[in-house]
Order: sequence, then structure tokens, then C-alpha cells
Amino acid sequence: MKTFQIGKRKIGVRERPFVIAEVGINHEGDFTKAIQMVDAAAAAGADCVKFQCHIAQEEMIPTDIKPGKISDERLYDIIKRCELTEDEEKKVKAYCEKKGILYLCTPFSRAAADRLEAMGVQGYKIGSGECNNYPLLEHIARFKKPTILSTGMNDMRSIRKAVEIFKKHRCPIMLMHCTSMYPTPYEKTRLGAIPELIKAFGIPVGLSDHTLGIYTCLGAVALGACAFEKHFTISRSWPGPDVPISIEPQELAELVKGSAAIHLALGGSKSILPEEKPVIEFAYASVVTISAVRKGEKLTAENLWVKRPGTGPFHAKHYKTLLGKRAARDIPVDVQLQPKDILN
Repeated sequence: MKTFQIGKRKIGVRERPFVIAEVGINHEGDFTKAIQMVDAAAAAGADCVKFQCHIAQEEMIPTDIKPGKISDERLYDIIKRCELTEDEEKKVKAYCEKKGILYLCTPFSRAAADRLEAMGVQGYKIGSGECNNYPLLEHIARFKKPTILSTGMNDMRSIRKAVEIFKKHRCPIMLMHCTSMYPTPYEKTRLGAIPELIKAFGIPVGLSDHTLGIYTCLGAVALGACAFEKHFTISRSWPGPDVPISIEPQELAELVKGSAAIHLALGGSKSILPEEKPVIEFAYASVVTISAVRKGEKLTAENLWVKRPGTGPFHAKHYKTLLGKRAARDIPVDVQLQPKDILN
């Protein structure tokens, strides 16, 4: 699989999972809240905090369309209300750098992408709604900066076309499997798409997850997911369009800890480890006498059995091969059988 890197952080199946806390627009356009969320995400151990760059008049025309079950408010009004100014976005980026956490931001328009590029971002995160917005993808790919692309609401055919755009411009790309339902029921999560995407494109794949909680992310580690994105808030009591499906700081900390632990547990094969030897010595059973055996007497089920510890030369797996052989000497009861005790 090809490697992927944003800044100094490598992302791939051999690396600790990359965890993105998506503030998005949960700050409701409040700069102070945005800064508080950076602090909370950094304290929880996230690798990255991600925002959304909205310039409403460049992004969409004013309509009465509403964002489904997420809100009864007009989408245009939500976007307009939750915008951060260009100066505020620069300050958020600078604050992330001061805190030592990667800043990413999703552009929803060409103007937003140009703003982020002028700010000197290290990479891009593109939302599922733009996965088949090929003109915008082409524009961003020309920047040749590492780009993470979510794939909700898209099939393999449209995803392939998007990937080809980035490859054409020699722009590093990784994918995020996503189901664009808010919240996503477990049965609609389709974690099987992760190995499917890995096999199809040979690039790192993560999970942008909208289920409640972190269970599906933890399960996705075992399927090869190397990055996770979850909507994030300091408290679900706060207002905000994505707050009801967001995780709180303690859950984010558990995602960081749990995904790293499962990643460490992956791989290997079913063999005996050298580190298991001390346990073998007390946990295995050795062949022992269960009654006294006289010299020349045949070893049978009546005078031979298996008992702990496993420090004897004959373990339980050797038991049947010893039956019918004769004793080379008198052997007391409860003695581990030795090679010298058996007549050749």
C-alpha cells in the first residue's frame, strides 16, 4: 500500500491510527468556542482538529432547502450563521500550531479552497458532498497537497474518477469510507467497504463515522482502517447542527486509546511465542506416574496419566506414545516420566 503523510504525521496500516476531531461548525460561528474545542481535542490526544470553511455566497444560492433531519432551519442560514471570518480562521490555525495539533479545514467552494491555500494549510480534507464535484477536486488537486477525501453518497465508479483526478496531478490522496446518514444506524455502516476500497485503490483508507459512539471505529481498525473522523463537541448540551451525533472529550480520548490498542494487537500468526514459555512451565501437563511402577512393568492407563506442571520432558501430547512401553527401573508414584525410565 502507498504511504500517505500530512506534515510530519505518517498515515497507514503500519502506523498508529490517525484520529480527527471534527469540530466542523459546532462552534456556531463563535470564535471563543472554536478555541475551546481545540483545547479539548488536544487534551484528549487527537492528532488533528478539523473545521469547515464556509463562504455562503460562494458555496450555494439562497434557497429554502433544509438539511434533512439535522435541522428545520434553512441550510443557507445555518452556513451563514456558522461562518468564521478569514481572520478568525487564521487565528484558529495559528492556535492549533501552538498547541501542537494538526489543523485541517474542509473547503466547500473554490473561494474557500483558495483562502485555505493562502493560509498555508498542510493538507485538505474534502467532504462527501464534494466527492463527485470534479471541478472543485481538480482545483484542489492542483495544489498538490495531501488530501483526505470522504466518499459518502458515492459508489466505486464516481470514487474512481475522483481518485484519478488526484493521481493525474500527482497529488497524495487517501480515502474515508462514510455513510451520509445522521446518525448512521449500525446496520447501514457497511464496514466491508473499507477492505473493498483498499483493494481497489491500494491507498490508505479511513472511516468518517456518523454512528453514535465509537464502537464502529474500533471495529474498523481490524479491517484496515488507518484514520478516524468523528464530529466533536465539548458537550452535547451545547447548540450546534452536528452536536447530537458528536462525541465528547472523554469519548474522543477513548477512541484515541482504543484504536491504538487494537492496532497494536493486529497481525501475527498462530505460533508459540518465546514469551509464553514461563506460562508453559506451569500451565502445560507432563506425563507422570499415578501409581508405583516396577522395573520391567508395562506402562498403562492404570499407572500413567498427565498432571501439571509442564516441566517434564514428556508433555500430555506424548501420552499415548508411551503406553505399552516398559519401565527401565522402579518408579515411585507422582514422578514425571524421564527418557531414562523407559526401556528401548
